[in-house]
Formats: sequence, structure tokens, C-alpha cells
Amino acid sequence: MRLPEVISRTGYKRSNIYQLMNLGDFPKSVQLGPRAVAWLSSEIDQWIDDRVKERDQKLSIESSVGQ
Repeated sequence: MRLPEVISRTGYKRSNIYQLMNLGDFPKSVQLGPRAVAWLSSEIDQWIDDRVKERDQKLSIESSVGQ
């Protein structure tokens, strides 16, 4: 998937995506040509799923502490 779709799917802007990539917190792009990159949709989907799992784990821990 190309950058506009990644931006649309994640809600992040270009600069944030590249910053997260440099930190190792976002899937790396694949070089398609000298000035073209793309991301694997499966890796973006997994990254989003991981964020949901992290959220759910936090909510589960918070609710168990409050009991």
C-alpha cells in the first residue's frame, strides 16, 4: 500500500510514520524504485491489531486493579 493509504488507515501523518519507522515502532517500507516506496498491507494490519491488543490489555489491568 502506498503512503496515502497508510496515512488514511493509521491516522498518522507522513512525518510521524517515518519517525516511528526510524524508532523501530512501525513497519518498514519496501523500496519499489528510486523514489517509490510501499508498505505491506499485512504488516500494517498486524501493527494496528497489536495496538488494539495493547489497549485491551491496559483496560483489563486497569479494571482488575479497580476491583
